[in-house]
Amino acid sequence: MPVPFHCAVLGDPIEHSLSPVLHRAGYEALGLTTWTYEPRQVRSGDLSWFLGTLDESWRGLSLTMPLKREALALIGSRSRRAELAGGINTLVRTTYGWAGDNTDYPGAVAAVQERYDRSIRTAAILGAGATAGSTGLALAELGARSITLLARDAARAEESRAVIAAHPSRPEVLVAPFEARPDVDALVSTIPAIAQIPPLVAAWCQVPMLFEVVYDPWPTPLMQSVAGVGGTVVSGLDLLVHQAVLQFELFTSQPAPLAAMRTAGEIALGIAQPEPAEVDATA
Repeated sequence: MPVPFHCAVLGDPIEHSLSPVLHRAGYEALGLTTWTYEPRQVRSGDLSWFLGTLDESWRGLSLTMPLKREALALIGSRSRRAELAGGINTLVRTTYGWAGDNTDYPGAVAAVQERYDRSIRTAAILGAGATAGSTGLALAELGARSITLLARDAARAEESRAVIAAHPSRPEVLVAPFEARPDVDALVSTIPAIAQIPPLVAAWCQVPMLFEVVYDPWPTPLMQSVAGVGGTVVSGLDLLVHQAVLQFELFTSQPAPLAAMRTAGEIALGIAQPEPAEVDATA
């Protein structure tokens, strides 16, 4: 009998996660029929307990909020990029237990590189939470020398500022009022679509490249505005797919079918339509 392998995405809430759609599409594309991937609700403070319930058939776990920083304090074996990002979003079963990694940061780098081939020397980030930290690291990796966090509360931005400033390239990281409009090569938006009010959208419509981390609803007002005047848009789905591809390969040790995983995400979001089923005309 084939040996089953189990993976899951953990968090609270978890019902909204597209990760099961992406990973299952990867399994299907590669014929990995014994692999499963499920959403599991794990509340803050419960990660250690949950890991203790899993047997050796569990190969990988994706972590969402509020577990990324909790895992960093719990898992002793972790990658340099997880430490740099200040959070673990990937746990991989090894011969010595669970190892922690972070695919948000390199996934963001890959997402931008796929869509945008111009240099990025200056950038701004709308919002200053954990996602601002990981995308700010990606911007530094891509060559940004000056990154401005646009925050409503400068004190709450300090943790993300410190995360980005610790990148080996040592970028200049500034904190400015949320309403500021610095002249930059790229903008990352980590704020919900409902917060993208007309004055903000109008202020940023001419930015050369927008990295919109939100993928639901699709498209956001910022995406529509920047794309409408010919700017480049890197989407939240791009980010989700690329970080999932890296997780998939860590879990399975197989090259991930990026195109199949992206298409599954597009169908789930209503961006694309599923291929019509073939009809046997001889039946």
